[in-house]
Amino acid sequence: MLKSLLACCFGVSILMTSLCASAEISIIPEPQHMEAGEGSYKLDANTGIDAPDDARAREIVSFLRDAIRNQTGIRLSESVHAHGIALAIDPSVIGDEAYRLSVTSRGVIIQASTDKGLFWGVQTLRQLLPLEHGSSVAIPAVQIQDAPAFAYRGFMLDVGRHFYPVSFIKKQLDLLSYYKINIFHWHLTEDQGWRLQINRYPKLTGVGAWRTEADGSRYGGFYTQAEARDVVEYARQRNITVIPEIEMPGHSVAALASYPELSCTKQSIPVATTWGVLKDIDCVGDPNTFTFLEHVLEEVMTIFPSQLVHIGGDETPKDRWKDCASCQALMHAQGLKDEEGLQSYFIRQIQSYLASKGKTLVGWDEILEGGADKNAIIEIWRGDDEARKALVNGNRIIMAGPFYLDSPAERLTVKSIYQTDVAGAPDDAVFAAHRAQILGAEAPLWSERANPFNAESKIYPRMLAFAENLWTNGAHDEARYTAFEQRLQAQYPWLDAQQVAYGPEDHAVVQYKLTVDTQHGGWQLQAKRGFDDVQNHYTVDGSEPTPQSPAFGDEVNIKRAGTVKVVPFRHGLRYDNAISFTLVDNLATGHPIAFAQPPSTDYAPGDALVDGVIGSTDFHDGRWVAWNDNDVSATIDLQHEQTFRSIRAEFLSSPQSRIVPPRQVTFSVSSDGQHWTKLYDGAPDMDVTSPLRLQSIDFRAAKPVTARYIRVDALRPSALPATFPDGAKNIWLFTDEIIVQ
Repeated sequence: MLKSLLACCFGVSILMTSLCASAEISIIPEPQHMEAGEGSYKLDANTGIDAPDDARAREIVSFLRDAIRNQTGIRLSESVHAHGIALAIDPSVIGDEAYRLSVTSRGVIIQASTDKGLFWGVQTLRQLLPLEHGSSVAIPAVQIQDAPAFAYRGFMLDVGRHFYPVSFIKKQLDLLSYYKINIFHWHLTEDQGWRLQINRYPKLTGVGAWRTEADGSRYGGFYTQAEARDVVEYARQRNITVIPEIEMPGHSVAALASYPELSCTKQSIPVATTWGVLKDIDCVGDPNTFTFLEHVLEEVMTIFPSQLVHIGGDETPKDRWKDCASCQALMHAQGLKDEEGLQSYFIRQIQSYLASKGKTLVGWDEILEGGADKNAIIEIWRGDDEARKALVNGNRIIMAGPFYLDSPAERLTVKSIYQTDVAGAPDDAVFAAHRAQILGAEAPLWSERANPFNAESKIYPRMLAFAENLWTNGAHDEARYTAFEQRLQAQYPWLDAQQVAYGPEDHAVVQYKLTVDTQHGGWQLQAKRGFDDVQNHYTVDGSEPTPQSPAFGDEVNIKRAGTVKVVPFRHGLRYDNAISFTLVDNLATGHPIAFAQPPSTDYAPGDALVDGVIGSTDFHDGRWVAWNDNDVSATIDLQHEQTFRSIRAEFLSSPQSRIVPPRQVTFSVSSDGQHWTKLYDGAPDMDVTSPLRLQSIDFRAAKPVTARYIRVDALRPSALPATFPDGAKNIWLFTDEIIVQ
């Protein structure tokens, strides 16, 4: 039966018409060669599957049966006499992931030289199935010959900043596999959290997996080794290899918080609660560091059979190494000219260890600094110049920089991802000469601002454009994109059926803006929606919004001070964590404010100081007004004399971002704007060693004060402690609200 079906299927190509003649066929990524035929195959409960009798083929058959039942409601026959779908190994199909698929009125045949190709053929067949249930469904006649342009087609998830449950990861593996993404890069450790159980070092998860947030809450989580193995196996069954990343020597604060003896200072530090590049890194001058890392990697390699092991190697400040006697002694003993050479030494030590275990090291492009072994694979995130360095050095590369999914959708659109040429511009001589060294690309989702609720809106639909780009590597012109866009539209019903909270193609799901309602009093919360059917559920008492909470579309009026929280929902799916606004009664709200020195245009506008809204600890939240290398002098006009008892201004201190408290703050009042009376003059605490914190400056009058104008002056520091890098230049003052009550 199998031979006759093969002969029939591939003998009908004379009947085929062009792809454009069959609008019902919409596959992403687009097959390399496809011709639509006449008619269809009727799939029903009498249809069976004929396949090789080996363990992997049986897995693929079981996967296909389940997929057909879930999508169409049809339970295929398990009789040995039932036919209709045939899977066959054929050595004439060239390519590890290549396959041929033929659908005629007599049946379906998928051929490949490997089980990988067979599985991708099954995934393509799934996209030919209709979404509706029925006693039978029609699969359109088609002939496909297909293979990927790039062997490495990856997605990276950072679980260090935000923790994602196993259920979320498995859902993504299902979706990624559907679009033939074959690598899941699991970024398991960060400054803000160590996420993988290591039996030999229990403190890594006992201490390093948890952090204390600014509000005092405990946040974190980790994966047991059993859970990690379960994810690896789940991915394998779906043709996906899981590559673990254990960050070193930088981004290792969570590990050092667990085992401070491995740091250069040997001092206890907390698991980081803020993002950025932190100075505490693995101590290269301490041999125990390498013992620790080798023990960790030994356990990691028992969980992850991947040939590749990612060690990060990015954003490694050398401050601690410069001040470390043993690090400096090692540098001189090795004849290294600087600390960049120490990083190269570090990477080579780890690379040698991994090679002894038959593994290949992957690192971000910083591992080129000081010189990298050409056997290392370099993941490029800092641009084509770094890619050219790696290629000329003889390294194989993975392109990641153009595909950072944490980038706003309006900046990194579906179209821009589709039109990015992974292999470089056609006239780029270095890329052209080293084409064979370009393994492919990866789309990373860094999770500083991604969480399990909003992640899918960042991943999809952009991941579909990425999948097509890497699979086809076709032309990137307008005509090709228009054709892709038509096929993309046909994918949305399937994504809806899978309950995927995908986002718009070129703008945000929703953008919130809270403004003072000068006409009616109170505030107006406005929502710029990326989808017309987004519903914004909100509360005004600080409680968490639910689908039962009041909802609005474009705007809602808020009459009273308090904590407002809002969550976008669409198709019954929650699209983000709650966005919170803290509203305060403030006599200055909505009144004019003027500045002697204008604030930076990179942050909130100056009138955010008198909008009655308190900023969070995130200085990018649109509430913080900032001055770079400038003093603050802000004058509020209450427009007529008013009586009040207090003035408060809050400043931010985040030394690692060069945000420092003012050295002096003065509150003054006036009735005419010419003659001023000083109410308060004080020097805030100038601690620039502590992590991010808020510093409130309060004045409370013994008796009521009456004035029309209020001026707040804050002077930037003229000198900072010697331990503060680069002294009192390029420093920032941040304040979020001047509260008059």
